[in-house]
Amino acid sequence: MMQVDSPEPVIDANLALALDALLTEHSVTRAAERLHSSPAAMSRTLARLRRILQDPLLVRAGQAMVPTPRAVALREEAAAVVGGLRALLSPGTSVDPATLRSTFTLQAADLVGAALAPGLLRLAEQEAPGVSFRLLAEEWEAGPALRDGRIDLEVGSIDHVDPETQVEELVSLRMVPAVRAGHPLTRGTPSPARLAAAQHVAVSRRGRFTGPLDQALAELDLRRRVGVVLPSHLSAMALAARSDIVCLVPAALPGAAPSPLTQDATALGLRLLDVPLQLPPLTIGMAWHPRHTADGAHRWLRGTVRRVLCAPGGPNP
Repeated sequence: MMQVDSPEPVIDANLALALDALLTEHSVTRAAERLHSSPAAMSRTLARLRRILQDPLLVRAGQAMVPTPRAVALREEAAAVVGGLRALLSPGTSVDPATLRSTFTLQAADLVGAALAPGLLRLAEQEAPGVSFRLLAEEWEAGPALRDGRIDLEVGSIDHVDPETQVEELVSLRMVPAVRAGHPLTRGTPSPARLAAAQHVAVSRRGRFTGPLDQALAELDLRRRVGVVLPSHLSAMALAARSDIVCLVPAALPGAAPSPLTQDATALGLRLLDVPLQLPPLTIGMAWHPRHTADGAHRWLRGTVRRVLCAPGGPNP
């Protein structure tokens, strides 16, 4: 004769809560108050627990109720189960960075990565010595890479629009023409016409020769000469520092505090040109997949990036 397996019992977390309350209070009325229930409902729950556990659990002793030996044995276990349930169903809490043992992968353009790395390392050394960082060039389409978990955070000019991607803007910069010290454009007034007549380097990962500067010059019926296109801002700035070529560099908006993103041009000895041209601001932000929004470790990562790139007085983590 074929044996039929008996169905597994249905797990009811409310029974664990009720058992913990009853074994703590030794009173149906007080247990009901603790769980915001009625004494009648708690009495029915106690009856159900007695049937399941095949033990009276609480018995009358004069005006009070006392636990049976089985109830005494179950007391600590019931409390542990309820504590585990509360921890499981509680909102995520912040983590102690000092306990983190993680490697975070960020995707950023070279200029952003160069500005980020020193600050990230400094803060990790102070707060989270078990954390390391992997900074990748813009080699992947960020949306799918965030979704697939290949990168934890994208930092830079966020130009993709994915419905699920979370984006936070960090800092806005203005793009300014820059040249080496002693460049002819540093003598006299650097007008748009003189700027257009100089030789330029364009920065584009896709090899494009044109950009916002060309649009601004075209409104004045001017056209610049682009001698070379490079995929890296840092290499373009290094080229401008050693030649008479003009490159665009990020600078702080008027009245804004300097950012680490604006320091490389000064370090290379480049001079910023005050040319009367209206170029659109460059907004640097960070993007992540929403599954990381409430994660304590990822919150620390985002807060650290924010502290590195944002001016003092910016938003808090």
